[in-house]
Amino acid sequence: MQDFLRSLPYNREEEGETLRTFRQVVRHWQAHCLEGALVAATILEQHGYPPLLLDLESRDKLDHVLFLYRHNGHYGTVARSRDFGLHGRKPLFRTLRQLVMSYVDPFVDFSGRITGYGVFDLRTLRRCDWRLSERNVWKVERALIKFPHLKLRTSDRRYRAMLRQFRTFKREHPDGPVTFYGNQHRWL
Repeated sequence: MQDFLRSLPYNREEEGETLRTFRQVVRHWQAHCLEGALVAATILEQHGYPPLLLDLESRDKLDHVLFLYRHNGHYGTVARSRDFGLHGRKPLFRTLRQLVMSYVDPFVDFSGRITGYGVFDLRTLRRCDWRLSERNVWKVERALIKFPHLKLRTSDRRYRAMLRQFRTFKREHPDGPVTFYGNQHRWL
């Protein structure tokens, strides 16, 4: 599933904002993070996984949304992102917090820092065809904004160190993906 999402060009919404379902993503052959999470939820629900989304809140209001699953009692994710370190994670994490913490360093860029997280069950949405609608499904986005998130406190010192490292890397490699992160063996 992760390979499929990674094969899709990233939807930069150049013709206006979108929130496409599986059907529309396949038709347009591109997806941003929330669209990718909906695609994964649609497909993996058919394989017995509940359609759960993990929403990572950021201080810059640019949340990242991933499909969340459990395998053999461990958490993992499937995700689409324009950023190297924000794709899926193997199911190696005993707790949801451990999984979220694996995204803290790669989330740091010029404006991003994770401040909270929450799990949303798409089955709770009423009168919203998030799987196959021909229209944008803004109700999903509104639900993610409204539902409660757990606050995540992280080290200011570590954040400043990651931000310095990020800025240095981008000065030296302005057009390349940021690839200096540790623990990549846990990534999909």
